[in-house]
Amino acid sequence: MLDLIKLRKQHGYQAIPDVRGTELLSTHRGFPVIDESKCEGGYVNCKDICPTGAIEINPLSVDLGRCIFCGECEKACTTGAIKFTSEHKTASSKRQLLNITSGKSFKEYEQAAIDSAKEIKKMFGHSLKLRQVSAGGCNGCEMELGACSNVNFDMGRFGIDFVASPRHADGIVITGPISKNMAPALKDAYRSIGTPKLVIAFGACSISGGIFAGSLELNREFLDEVKVDLFIPGCPPHPLTFINAVLKFIKK
Repeated sequence: MLDLIKLRKQHGYQAIPDVRGTELLSTHRGFPVIDESKCEGGYVNCKDICPTGAIEINPLSVDLGRCIFCGECEKACTTGAIKFTSEHKTASSKRQLLNITSGKSFKEYEQAAIDSAKEIKKMFGHSLKLRQVSAGGCNGCEMELGACSNVNFDMGRFGIDFVASPRHADGIVITGPISKNMAPALKDAYRSIGTPKLVIAFGACSISGGIFAGSLELNREFLDEVKVDLFIPGCPPHPLTFINAVLKFIKK
């Protein structure tokens, strides 16, 4: 026992001490900066090259809800009209704000992206239990959500945890494009959660269908029936993107 205590002391505090102030590596693709003035008439190729239809022109914009952050548009746009930064706090409580247009800075986006009422903090500010449902996902988003609870990110220190049963949960986290087979299970899990409850769409697939959008094997009627409280874009999103989004939403 003494050896174990000694070893634990040697390990020290391994969790990231400041999840809000931590910056990711420059290689991380996060918030895109768009400058339409740098377009020279050839930016139609940027739209055509996007595998999820996230890019629109006239005006030039990128929909983070569809974007899988592959970086192909940045490579094709040699003039620098589209450039991804390493800013990872890309979540929003409003779907329309995920559409990034020319001239919008990350600071402006971050200030307006997530808004929550005082009731949210009162209900969930001290403890938030979530049930994650993989509705046909590839396991990428699921792995990142699992990492949120490891020793490095330690989401549990903020009172946020994933639970096994929806009856123990305050909200649901959806991953995957919602396949036909998983649509009934997703509805059952949602109905099993007591009210009030939160709905979080995690990853491009859950927000828009991602690369599977338009597939006949999807059934996304659930998202037409319920209100999504938090949209967290990415393919997959970084654990810090999820943690910071939830902390800001519940005003922790």
